[in-house]
Formats: sequence, C-alpha cells, structure tokens
Amino acid sequence: MNIELLSALALFAFVSSISPGPNNLILLSSGISFGTRRCLSLLFGINLGFMVMILAIGLGIGEVFKHVPVLYDWLKWISTIYLLFLAYKIACSSAINTDQSQAKPMTFLQAALFQWVNPKAWSMALSAIAVYAPSFKLESTLLVAIIFTLINLPCILSWLLAGDKLSETLKNKRKVQFLNYFLALLLVMSVLPTIL
Repeated sequence: MNIELLSALALFAFVSSISPGPNNLILLSSGISFGTRRCLSLLFGINLGFMVMILAIGLGIGEVFKHVPVLYDWLKWISTIYLLFLAYKIACSSAINTDQSQAKPMTFLQAALFQWVNPKAWSMALSAIAVYAPSFKLESTLLVAIIFTLINLPCILSWLLAGDKLSETLKNKRKVQFLNYFLALLLVMSVLPTIL
C-alpha cells in the first residue's frame, strides 16, 4: 500500500470512527451513567470487536455477502430493529448512576458482539475492505485492521470521556431525561441512513 492510499485509509478511519454512530452514542451514554473507569471493558470490546470484524470480512465474510446479497439485507433489518430497541432503552433511562449494585455497562464480550449488529460498523468494515484491501489478502487485511484499531481507540475514547465529563454537569433529573431523549434521537438518526 503506497503512502497516498495509507493516508486515505487513515483519514477514512478517523472520520468514520469519530463521527456519531451507535458505538459512540453508547459510549457517551455509558460515560454519563458509569464513568470512564467502569466502561473500559466496553471501550476495548468495541475496539477489538471491530478489529475482528474487519479481519473476518477481509478473510472471507465479504465474499459471502457478494454472492448472497440477501444475507446483508436481513442483517441490516435485524441490526436496525435492535438499534431502535437500544434507542428506546436509552430514552427510558431516567437517571445517572441508578442502583450501582444492579446497573452495569456492557461487558467486553457484549461490546465485541455488538459490532455484529451495528450497521455503521458493518458499513465501515465492508467499505474499508472493499476500497483498501480489495484483494482479500491477509497482509492488506491485517494492515487495514491495524490502522483502524489504532485510530479508532482514541476516537471512541473521546466519546467516553465526554460522557464522563457531562455527568458532572448533569445533576438535575430533567436534564438527564432530556439528554437521554436527545441521545436516543441521535441513535435513531444514525440508523436511518442504513434503511433509506
């Protein structure tokens, strides 16, 4: 991969990782509710789960979708329904740090598995492989996965840290409810492009 293509990949990884989407909105919401430290497993689950997704697509799953496109359509609808459910759950959440003994952020494994029902993650991974590793060779797929993983981590961390900082100013229950409605609306809006 030449330097121009590598630069383009890095820019694509940055823009797609820093922009709002299901992962970033969940990190923001979890940062508000639980703080940065309690959400580190969520953060690393998203980052490494996405890396595994890129590798899986680059090493074979991408070819399956090329030959059986209806599978991608089914995946898109199942993912959309799940994300709309998550938006509903965020909207119904009414308080920061509810009952700490029961409320928990997503685990590492849940966050990693969440990538497989995240339409933005699918779109990012399929686009990255199609554009930057179209040969489906191990070396180019690994390079795309490594670049994305390195750039993605600080981008998504910024959303978690922003949520943690926001929690300090959100002591009023009405403000929290308004923010939850807003985050739920953003999540729905991030899903709409996948179904339109």
